Amino acid sequence: MKSVAGIDVSAHKLDVACLTEGQRPIFVEFKQSQAGHDQLVAFLKKHRVEVVVMEATGIYYLDAAVALFRADIAVSVINPRSAHHFAKAMLQRSKTDRIDAAVLAEYALRMNLKPWRAPREDWLALRDIARRINQLTGIRTGEKNRLHALKAQRHTRRALIEDLETHIEMLDASIKRLTTSALGLIKHDAVLSAYRSHMTIAQGIADASVVAILGELCLLPLELRSAQVSRQAGMDVRLTESGTSINGPGRLSKQGNAYLRAALHMPSLSFVQHDERAKAHYEALIGRGKKKMQALCAIQRKMLTGLWACMKTGQPFDSAKLFAIEPEKA
Repeated sequence: MKSVAGIDVSAHKLDVACLTEGQRPIFVEFKQSQAGHDQLVAFLKKHRVEVVVMEATGIYYLDAAVALFRADIAVSVINPRSAHHFAKAMLQRSKTDRIDAAVLAEYALRMNLKPWRAPREDWLALRDIARRINQLTGIRTGEKNRLHALKAQRHTRRALIEDLETHIEMLDASIKRLTTSALGLIKHDAVLSAYRSHMTIAQGIADASVVAILGELCLLPLELRSAQVSRQAGMDVRLTESGTSINGPGRLSKQGNAYLRAALHMPSLSFVQHDERAKAHYEALIGRGKKKMQALCAIQRKMLTGLWACMKTGQPFDSAKLFAIEPEKA
């Protein structure tokens, strides 16, 4: 009989439900530590668990998932929304750590799962650096806005302005230092270095954008299709049509990687401005009645498709393969 396990992950502990078909689940708890992960592996091997399911809960699932992967235990990491809706489908009204683990174990029994593969540590480090740069950039933008507002007031004291200016300089230095570190990681990795050289051919993609984009894309399985990558970024269109009573406009789902969407925004603006094919496609969408932001999002999806193709095929970015509309000759 098939034995599976569901693991509910939190910052300090792992709640495990070990389930064998036709039997009641066995519940056990382990600490979220190296020793706890070793005990978890021993427990799962003792009970001959074939597959383990856990949710991608922040960063807390990662070390445990890596420990299981290295111990040759099949682990599947699922989107928390999948587990949430599965629990609803099972009419599960209560929510505790044990119940959540049992739901994940039941999910493992009923669903066709794909095994998770642990990413390379250097690539995980690149993602962490890229996300920290994104966070610091947001803080810097906020500080610049506050500085602009304070300078517009006559009564603002010079000490306050100097404090903000000093903080902005510190943020600039941190962003520059982290960007240099990330570029160093890319340079010393043959695969990432090749990705970088292919991507920077695209208009609008410079080193800062490469760090942000590669930090997210390098962790995705290369067997994914471009449409699946768009869904990973939350750039797929969600339709709301049902009968005659519901007929809403299509909108981006935004149920995906917000860091990847943010990384594509500024490059897409430059892409539209400087790439003739992208510009022609953008203007055609505007001519068909699309709003500017809708047209820009379509360009971002095209750009993401091209960048993903660089990684899958090992070929340089080529906008001619993305757009059917040829630019008008001068």
